Amino acid sequence: MTAPHAPLHRLARDLRAHGPALLAGMPRPHDELLTLVWGPRFDREHALGLVARQPQQAARTLPALLEAADRFDALHAHTQRRLRQMILRHRARSGAV
Repeated sequence: MTAPHAPLHRLARDLRAHGPALLAGMPRPHDELLTLVWGPRFDREHALGLVARQPQQAARTLPALLEAADRFDALHAHTQRRLRQMILRHRARSGAV
């Protein structure tokens, strides 16, 4: 892993760890992820709505989600775009619309 991509890899690792619980039952999980990271700042309000849907998981997912939000906000714009591209590519490979 190259140093410039380390923050992106950490975000992806956390997503793999906590994403399934956070996005359980969502018909379009990639769209939910894109909503969180579409702008220059992580959409914490939308994230809290996702956490509220899974109260039994909130104690575990909320701290990680807020940490991911802070990490995303600290990324340079080009790295944020790279993350969005990764989500879009994953969506396309998974066959999601």
